[in-house]
Amino acid sequence: MLFHDCNFAPSPRLVRVFIAEKGIAIPNCEVDLRNGEHLAPEFRAVNPYCTVPVLELDDGTRLTSTQGCWRYLEETVPNPPLLGSTPTEKALIADLLWHIETDGWQAVTEAIRNTLPGMKDRALTGAENYAQIPALGERGKLRGERFLAQLDKMLAGRDYLAGDRYSAADIMAMVLVDFAGWLKIALPADAANAQRWYAAVSARPSAKL
Repeated sequence: MLFHDCNFAPSPRLVRVFIAEKGIAIPNCEVDLRNGEHLAPEFRAVNPYCTVPVLELDDGTRLTSTQGCWRYLEETVPNPPLLGSTPTEKALIADLLWHIETDGWQAVTEAIRNTLPGMKDRALTGAENYAQIPALGERGKLRGERFLAQLDKMLAGRDYLAGDRYSAADIMAMVLVDFAGWLKIALPADAANAQRWYAAVSARPSAKL
């Protein structure tokens, strides 16, 4: 296998952490997003969507989404289970991932891509350029702040988002908190549950990747 990565981008980090938690080693190839390597013909041949992560399998299959990479790794290396081990747990984690992505990740992405000068004309990922919409960025920031505040309630009475075991939901939420820091959006200081959880998940060796 070969993992097409970018060391500062949040989406491939989701897969790097997942790989580390599985305890497996996969060779990686760094893609220079800052200098537009993902838009070059050579990388378009790897992934016409012009995004990372990409997990290239031994048979040549290329997985071009976080969820696709996670699912393949979970099926081939089932322990420790990060997407759930029972029907209920699998459904709960899928539910959490949907809410984190829809209410948190998309919001912060909207804010960053529509407000940061370095994202000019790159308001959406992919091969095409799109102009920034500042109002959409401001709305995204408000939504992102609201979601980070909501995490405290989601973690009340539990060690991790899906209960007493670390899962992909914790990976996505942790990377989201760090991603939101690009805009100085942070967990509320008085969010005791979320602050405790964030300290714990950030202390895991995989979080350093």
